[in-house]
Amino acid sequence: MKASDLFVQSLEKEKVEFIFGIPGEENLDLLDSLSRSNIKLILTRHEQAAGFMAATYGRLTGKAGVCLSTLGPGATNLVTASAYAQLGGMPMLMITGQKPIKSSKQGQFQIVDIVDTMRPLTKTTHQIVSGSNIPSRVREAFRLAEEERPGATHLELPEDIAREETSAVPLASSFARRPSAEEKSIRAAVERIEQAKHPLLVIGAAANRKLTSRMLRRFVEQTQIPFVTTQMGKGVIDERDPRFLGNAALSDGDFVHRAVDHADLIINVGHDVIEKPPFFMHGNDLQVIHINFFSAKVDPVYFPQVEVVGDIAHSIWQFTELLSPQTCWDFSFFDKVREASEIHQQEGADDPRFPIYPQRLVADVRQVMPCDGIIALDNGVYKIWFARNYKAHQPNTVLLDNALATMGAGLPSAMAARLVYPDRKVMAICGDGGFMMNSQELETAVRLGMQLVVLILRDNAYGMIKWKQANMGFSNFGLDYGNPDFVKYAESYGAKGHRVESADQLLPTLEACHNEPGVHVIDVEVDYSENDRILNHEIQERSSRV
Repeated sequence: MKASDLFVQSLEKEKVEFIFGIPGEENLDLLDSLSRSNIKLILTRHEQAAGFMAATYGRLTGKAGVCLSTLGPGATNLVTASAYAQLGGMPMLMITGQKPIKSSKQGQFQIVDIVDTMRPLTKTTHQIVSGSNIPSRVREAFRLAEEERPGATHLELPEDIAREETSAVPLASSFARRPSAEEKSIRAAVERIEQAKHPLLVIGAAANRKLTSRMLRRFVEQTQIPFVTTQMGKGVIDERDPRFLGNAALSDGDFVHRAVDHADLIINVGHDVIEKPPFFMHGNDLQVIHINFFSAKVDPVYFPQVEVVGDIAHSIWQFTELLSPQTCWDFSFFDKVREASEIHQQEGADDPRFPIYPQRLVADVRQVMPCDGIIALDNGVYKIWFARNYKAHQPNTVLLDNALATMGAGLPSAMAARLVYPDRKVMAICGDGGFMMNSQELETAVRLGMQLVVLILRDNAYGMIKWKQANMGFSNFGLDYGNPDFVKYAESYGAKGHRVESADQLLPTLEACHNEPGVHVIDVEVDYSENDRILNHEIQERSSRV
């Protein structure tokens, strides 16, 4: 068969559902083969958005999402998305085209060494030089993308190789189970937990990648040990749980850090050094148990004394079998932290001022979203407010990026979530800066007939950097810009535009948009003027009194 047919059959063997991207001249054989496949091509308006969609598909399913580009500028447009998947632990395969490698007649036109470009941003990158190599290359790319720690992989398929004749056949995926932690490490960890006085559970990004939720919930119910989450660990356990103390959205000085400072033992589940550390070890008496699929990466602020390496859910199950509540455990201080944090988070939830204040914004969004509803956050200062104040009820219902922390991913991520979960409510929440970086994908969403809500938080500036600028004592400079009329902009793509002009209008507008078909873009002006006072000063002062 033609090599491009073999490539598509190999993708079918991996149960690929979608390919996101923009084909080019060098992909035409592959495109022709794809036209006879049950794999659906999601044609996007920018390769970066295609990569974000593929990465988010991988994040939600555990199966590698696939994206496609041509050579040169199409391939380089995938670089940010590759870093997004690689740092965020999201399985993804990128397929790029290339000029013929055996007899090119166009010199160096559009040719960039994409394989070497992708090397520091992927788990593996290869140029396919023979059609007979396709089955093994595809199988290995998927295996590595999905294996812990997940990430990005890349295959380059040159034009002349794609049209080669080959007698090779696709390889079936192998059956593999993640190894379980060794019994002695489990018992060493259990002994530390039993001897602690103030143990605290910290849930990180890796716990949100696999089905650890049920076992962690059972562990907390049985032991009553309080827990906190990192930004990418939100929702592993329902955050309405009375033992939830809060989210480590800020680097330090928040209520959760008071709990961490009080703990004498941290049970650190799914810690990923890519995220901002939820706590720091400084050679003090703090004991840390590292529970993850892989061993700890030691640095000056993280050097756990016990490591439990293996499948997280299985490790937690073994803990639950061996542990029972201990009389020496004292959680009374944690209870005070929870109460003080809850009081602070409720303040401003019904603030009538407009432009809308972040606390009111988060409260209204939480009220309108069902338990399984998904919010996909772009990157901006509002991400901190949602991480702190928005209680996630289920795993992976708050899609935020605390790894690469790139702008422009909110809308594409929401679109991917909508494809994976067509029956769930999905909302993209974007600052005006991040939204405009991939706003052209509104056309893609409209063309696909999506039911999608896009909430644009307009402050006419790069608000996150303005917050940092104010905190560092600098004058306001260089961060303000203009915006289009977002209502008319949405309508120009065939979407429906809405403008919120008072705080009381937001909730009914959100409800109406979620209950009507089509793509809805909501423009709401937001007031970040209190960010510095609240996030940098008030929280630290209030938490210090606990």
